[in-house]
Amino acid sequence: MPLHLLTGAGSGIGSALAARLHARGDDLVLLARNPGRARELEERFPGAQTIVADLATPGRLSWALSKQHLPNRIDSLIHIAGVVDLGPVIDLPVALWESQLNVNLVSPAELTRLLLPQLRMSKGQVLFVNSGAGLRAAPDWAAYAASKHGLKALAESLRAEEAAYGVRVSSIFPGRTATPMQLRVHQQEGKDYDPAAFIDPESVATSMLTMLDLPRDAQITDLSIRPTP
Repeated sequence: MPLHLLTGAGSGIGSALAARLHARGDDLVLLARNPGRARELEERFPGAQTIVADLATPGRLSWALSKQHLPNRIDSLIHIAGVVDLGPVIDLPVALWESQLNVNLVSPAELTRLLLPQLRMSKGQVLFVNSGAGLRAAPDWAAYAASKHGLKALAESLRAEEAAYGVRVSSIFPGRTATPMQLRVHQQEGKDYDPAAFIDPESVATSMLTMLDLPRDAQITDLSIRPTP
């Protein structure tokens, strides 16, 4: 069975995708930010392997992974974890810029770098969960949008670099999705939250499965998905 390494499997889109992959018998390696979170994921997805590493500190990812067992072959690396903190540029402190850039951009780049040998061996796939904010930036979204615009650039460069090794690289750009992150966004915006108004995480997971399962003669490079009006 194919083996997938996922970040962000604890909630939202990541949880929905991990559940679908687990239900069909695929092998999972789930990245958790601490041992407690790893135990929760192991209980939720029996048989899945967990690795512990904190995406907030990308400079320590290499050290963290070196202390744990990683598979020799990875069929897909799926970057789903993310953080968001809104605010106008005039009010946004450097710590909130750094935290969003680290988790949303620098750690995906570093994790990909560290795992490319396994991905090349399997002629695998890297799938980035981006955002509508990775295509356009709205007021108060500068830091988050910058991290996601950077993620789009990372995917485009990586796709060109890894084509010779048979590694596919894809990005999905979901619009507002009914996840705990979306609840946090609404709290920051001071708005009431109605999850029924947004995309169900299962719908995003269905789109991602299509991208992962596409026959090897093609790849979906970029896919936008938006709520139905």
